Amino acid sequence: MTISLKNESGYPLKRENLSIKRIIMSQIKKSRTFEHLDSLLPYEDLNYAKGYTKRHYKTPEGKDYPSVTNVLSILSEDSIRKWRKRVGEEEANRISGKASIRGTAVHAIIEDYINNKEDYRKEYTPFIIGSFLDVKPILDSRIGKVYAQEAALYSNHLEMAGRVDCVAEFDGKLSIIDFKTSAKTKKKEWITNYFIQESAYSIMWEERTGMPITQLVTIISVDNEEPQVFIEHRDNWTDKLWSTIDEYRRRKLFAG
Repeated sequence: MTISLKNESGYPLKRENLSIKRIIMSQIKKSRTFEHLDSLLPYEDLNYAKGYTKRHYKTPEGKDYPSVTNVLSILSEDSIRKWRKRVGEEEANRISGKASIRGTAVHAIIEDYINNKEDYRKEYTPFIIGSFLDVKPILDSRIGKVYAQEAALYSNHLEMAGRVDCVAEFDGKLSIIDFKTSAKTKKKEWITNYFIQESAYSIMWEERTGMPITQLVTIISVDNEEPQVFIEHRDNWTDKLWSTIDEYRRRKLFAG
């Protein structure tokens, strides 16, 4: 069921919206308790590497690797540049900032909910709470044992690092799970970069733990629409992953 109590605000509630918030909050119940397994990663976290204009991580071995999003950004550079030119820098910054605030907040409430935190109901706007409620039935009915959330991963094979949203069983199969938000329904061909990113995380996870994951799951909360779930196989996206890595390295070589 899609919750329609949403608005365009990504900011703190005004006083007149508090009653709406109370109504929405009363709908949020801790429907289930998620089972978490002990971490299989031999480290707690990765630190950011210093001295870079874009995000890099330092591995336990002391190597500096670019983030997955950093590497994959070359896939959308041209389209983003054209979009910013079309709408103007000020409007582009407004839209991007709003989307970032919303995405971060929805990620946070999903993470707290799956982590079984009783206080996951924080001071969120009806807009954010509605986005969470849209995907909550999917979380409750399709996610099984949880292996990791917001886990830092890296690969010496790929020479990349990043932070995966969730590693858990989905429909009974161990999966890389990514949570997204969107103002409109997505077509598969528009979000291939999501699948490429998830394929990188699956390779990193297997390299770090010895446990292979081939199922990639993207869950998207869409404004005033039913949420979307895309399920892909890792091996359909590894060739594109490698070609993107090769292009990133080529550009870095020529830029240097």
